[in-house]
Amino acid sequence: MTARAGALPQRRDFIGHDGIPLTADVWGEASAPPLVLLHGGGQTRHAWGWTGPRLATLGWRVIAPDLRGHGTSGWSADGDYDLDLFAQDVRALVAELGNEPVLVGASLGGLSSLLAAGEAPRAAMRALVLVDVAHRPDPRGVRRIVAFMRGRPDGFTSVGEAAAAVAAYLPHRPRPDALAGIRNNLRRSGDHWVWHWDPRMLDSFEGRMDPPGMAERLLDAARHADVPILLVRGGISDVVREDIAEQFCDRVPKARRVDVADAGHMVAGDRNDHFIDAIVPFLEGIEGMEEMDGMEGIERS
Repeated sequence: MTARAGALPQRRDFIGHDGIPLTADVWGEASAPPLVLLHGGGQTRHAWGWTGPRLATLGWRVIAPDLRGHGTSGWSADGDYDLDLFAQDVRALVAELGNEPVLVGASLGGLSSLLAAGEAPRAAMRALVLVDVAHRPDPRGVRRIVAFMRGRPDGFTSVGEAAAAVAAYLPHRPRPDALAGIRNNLRRSGDHWVWHWDPRMLDSFEGRMDPPGMAERLLDAARHADVPILLVRGGISDVVREDIAEQFCDRVPKARRVDVADAGHMVAGDRNDHFIDAIVPFLEGIEGMEEMDGMEGIERS
């Protein structure tokens, strides 16, 4: 059965680096080409709750995992959330899936995918979509994100209170009528609701704003990733400035760029239909190139 927008996913468990369990939602036919959606730091797989089924209707087998330390995936026992660990998890996930998936990574998911694609051992994938992440973030935007994540260490008395906090943090986004989306990103802790991620991650996030050498490392990984790359920037993002996006594409020959108007850092959550419209031509181009390669192989045989 073909998935539809809002369709309930199947659940599948994967094993990440060092045996850490990763929980994923899956939409689409088992025989369809795989596409992996990797959320940003402080989110969960439910960030893709509308994107996943929409892409499945377009012929993809969509897999959206919780990253380590997020949602119902495992937490690092020692509280270590170095970027390389997330990249190792991506490599393990891609190896378990096989069949060279397309990776779509937002923020932390994009950084992890980029290192997995361009640094040894390189994960075997067909293409990479980076969602509002490049080689260098604007520190002001990162500080705003971390301040929000640290803002309520004791949690919220209700789901509605959490929704109000999100609405204040994202004033450009219409406030949803239902609270189910917010509920999916919370867990109970005593008589309060807290965000569904390991708070120890924040120390790693703050040290990742723009450490020496990281920008060149990410650019080098992008240049060595032997796949097409699409950078999707939120038109009003305060994390990826326009000049940084331009610099990334200038220095990475296989990279293209598209902006999603009126979207901030969380592009898919802000403007999901426009986000899908932005990536579909790129995804269709991948399939078109592979069909041409197959025809050339027949002609040469």
